[in-house]
Amino acid sequence: MKKIFLAAILVAQVFVANAQSADTKPYEEKMNKIESEFNDLQTAYKALSKKDPKTFTDAEKQQLQAIMTKADSLTEVQLAATLEIMRKFKATSFPAKYVADAMYDMSYEELKEALDPTSGYYNDEVLKQAKSQLASLELRRPGLMFTDLTMNDMNDKTVKLSQWVGKGNYVLVDFWASWCGPCRQEMPNVVAAYEKYHAKGFDVVGVSFDNKKDKWTAGVEKLGMKWHQMSDLKGWQSAASAAYGIRSIPSNVLLDPQGKIVASDLRGEDLQNKLAEIYK
Repeated sequence: MKKIFLAAILVAQVFVANAQSADTKPYEEKMNKIESEFNDLQTAYKALSKKDPKTFTDAEKQQLQAIMTKADSLTEVQLAATLEIMRKFKATSFPAKYVADAMYDMSYEELKEALDPTSGYYNDEVLKQAKSQLASLELRRPGLMFTDLTMNDMNDKTVKLSQWVGKGNYVLVDFWASWCGPCRQEMPNVVAAYEKYHAKGFDVVGVSFDNKKDKWTAGVEKLGMKWHQMSDLKGWQSAASAAYGIRSIPSNVLLDPQGKIVASDLRGEDLQNKLAEIYK
């Protein structure tokens, strides 16, 4: 009787596994298709990146813009699919790899939901980095008061973040470095935001992860960064890394007039949309 009972349990388990496989197959196919499209974009981007951007033809500039636009669109689709997967298959191990792939595109709230300890995938080894990312985001989650930083400006004068934060204006604390390609690509967007909203009270403080002063100051000048600058010139050992959980750049925190964190890691249209909402 016991053997028959155990056999029935095993059959039920196999049935559940097969049913789950059937349920997950459409999602696997969708995610594989997205990954394939990302790979195609990466191949096209690598071909363009071999050339000096200064020599780009108009057609190549348009191609690069198309690649970036498509990548942003795919990222949104991938994130939406990942959130759906993690909610629908929460009790299983299926979402783990997709959460790991999308963790850097998730907001603090989304990643915290994804890393629910009661989920069936929480202990998957592939999520080790995602948990570290959540711990970093905890340090700059919305609602927290800013953490002060003391560094030098480009004239070797000691300055503090609190000189500009909590004084009645919205302030974007922008973590970057002159050697960071993605930072340099994003900077025109920050410049545009500063030029559009500075007269309305919006301010920016650049916190550089450089370790060479000449590279830092040259980058500021070349990129047209007309706002406050500070750095301890310690690279990844910067005090900002520990204070705000910065593990990759570009990164930022948007602070309200009292110095409270409103949002973090606003880039591209997200930054523009948030500022438009504030200064409507």
